[in-house]
Amino acid sequence: MKLGIIGGGQIGGTLARRFAELGHDVSIANSRGPETLAAFAQEIGAKPVTVQQAARSGDVVIVAIPVKSVIQLPAKLFDGVPSDVVVVDTGNYYPQQRDGRIDPIESGATTESRWVSDQLGRPVVKAFNTINWDHLLKRGKPKGAPGRIALPVAGDDQRAKDVVIGLIDELGFDGLDAGRLDESWRQQPGSPVYGADLDADGARRALSQAKEERPAALRAGGSPAAAGRR
Repeated sequence: MKLGIIGGGQIGGTLARRFAELGHDVSIANSRGPETLAAFAQEIGAKPVTVQQAARSGDVVIVAIPVKSVIQLPAKLFDGVPSDVVVVDTGNYYPQQRDGRIDPIESGATTESRWVSDQLGRPVVKAFNTINWDHLLKRGKPKGAPGRIALPVAGDDQRAKDVVIGLIDELGFDGLDAGRLDESWRQQPGSPVYGADLDADGARRALSQAKEERPAALRAGGSPAAAGRR
């Protein structure tokens, strides 16, 4: 499968490495240009490309950048990209620690990934956001193995979710259908499933026990707005 990854950080870089190891055709981009990724891409067997090229690299495009950075992506990035290309959002909103205040998310008017979808002008699937990058790299297990970690997958297009669940299975994890994108708050930071490395049964319970309101430590408070809708 052809995969474009936008973001060369811990999650994006780990996914690029693992998918390349599995034989996928991986293109990786960051905000600083392909030359800054040349050595890493050569090491893992991926292609360093521009952000625009990554968005047009094939079957699945994974956006693995801070939430605040989504509005810094090129305008109309996905214009002309076929509608059957699956776009995955791995982001988490951390207003105090990184992202600043984003009013529609902070107020509860929209979920993190719905906001990302609005900015990109494309439907997205939310996945890979609940697991530590090092665990993503090292803790995959064969299908059916006891304690296999489950990763929630939320989105509105069942075909797109099934594609992502299949990729998660290849990585050694159980992809768990977590409902529609507007339910993705159940897997956001501070929720019971976030960072817990639960198996499928445990993850289902955790998703059902989630509360929509964010803990105070994960709210922006009165800080200035960092971004609004495009």
